[in-house]
Amino acid sequence: MYIFIKLHCRILYKHNETIMSEKTPSMELDRNFMHNVLALYDELIENGISVVYIGQFTHQVVKMFTEKNEEEMETSNEQKQVRRRVHHSLVEILQNMQKHSTEFQTEFSLVNGLFMLGRKDGIYYIMTANKVNRNDIARLTSALECVNNATKEELNAMYKKQLREGTISDRGGAGLGLIDIARKTDGKLEYLFIPVNGTDYFILKVEICRQDEVEE
Repeated sequence: MYIFIKLHCRILYKHNETIMSEKTPSMELDRNFMHNVLALYDELIENGISVVYIGQFTHQVVKMFTEKNEEEMETSNEQKQVRRRVHHSLVEILQNMQKHSTEFQTEFSLVNGLFMLGRKDGIYYIMTANKVNRNDIARLTSALECVNNATKEELNAMYKKQLREGTISDRGGAGLGLIDIARKTDGKLEYLFIPVNGTDYFILKVEICRQDEVEE
């Protein structure tokens, strides 16, 4: 399992000196805390999770994940079609995460979030979590349900129509991302909106089955 966690910190500049300052005080080793961490680790392993990333998503981070995942699937002699679908879905989902997050940092165009990749019982699955504006939940739910209620043929027609007629929204897309994710994955797009300490999180999970043939 690969676990990548980028801690949030701020850099203070004073004259020509650079001082690293943590936002939170240093952590002491705590038995209960480590028990929870190890319990979570066991649960991740049990569910087939192979990659966990918490932090800022940049083009370099996305490239690292896609290249590493492609390398591992090629080593395991995964079907070329499955590798292509997983790669395509991975890129689209991470881009979708940026479109719907409230955590854009305009200076660097970065977004913070959680990303997990796993495989269990012949099924690859990808999960993301990021903060979302509460005012966007109804619109996003409607878009997800529209995609989930469509057949593969309807999704292909929706995709072509959006390419021809879609208008770019202020979130950087015309729904092409969600439609394309649904076209390349299996089953419905699973999602949750979870409020935590006054902040709303958007959770998305998709599956790619090894056995299924996908109409191109």
